[in-house]
Amino acid sequence: MSKGLMGKKLGMTGLFAPDGRYVPVTVIEAGPCVVTQIKTTATDGYNALQLGFSEVKAKRVTKPRQGHFRKSGETFFRHVQEFAVDNPEAYSLGQKITIEIFAVGERVDVCGTTKGRGFAGVMKKEGFSGGPKTHGSKCHRIPGSIGTSAWPSRVFKGRGMPGHYGVDHQTMQNIEIVDIRPEENILMVKGAVPGPATGLVAVKKQKIVRKK
Repeated sequence: MSKGLMGKKLGMTGLFAPDGRYVPVTVIEAGPCVVTQIKTTATDGYNALQLGFSEVKAKRVTKPRQGHFRKSGETFFRHVQEFAVDNPEAYSLGQKITIEIFAVGERVDVCGTTKGRGFAGVMKKEGFSGGPKTHGSKCHRIPGSIGTSAWPSRVFKGRGMPGHYGVDHQTMQNIEIVDIRPEENILMVKGAVPGPATGLVAVKKQKIVRKK
């Protein structure tokens, strides 16, 4: 069984659980993904499936990639990603992988790219509290002194500074699947996942099993 598939984050909403609790959920359009390449230990040193997601016109794909996709059919994809698999011989090129590999109540890891926030100061980026607001202070949002006097006369590594914020690869682990709607390829997971609406995400089988 494939250990994951790609999807598109559609946004957030909420559901009422059978016991009356209101559960915030993220709605993901997961798959279907198509097997575009099969990797085995004999040929590549590991077992995996390369999956394609989000169909596009041929003119939007480079010619080398067009030739690669034609090995599995006449469909072209915007995104490709590899997912581990135990038995690659059980799959064939062009085969579709759907959300049927998951079940309600199962816990998964969701990987995505966080929202880009451009250049940000230390209060927004690092959570600094800021300087005094009264008595003529002019140091409200600046980082303040970053040095360490005569010794060691350098700035320590990891010091919070202004800079580029966001567009980081992030994985949310141990997220519960609340609902599955196979006819719409919709997966609903509890809580938030990285990225903006319409952002690409990867839903994977839980890697680290935590004891309840």
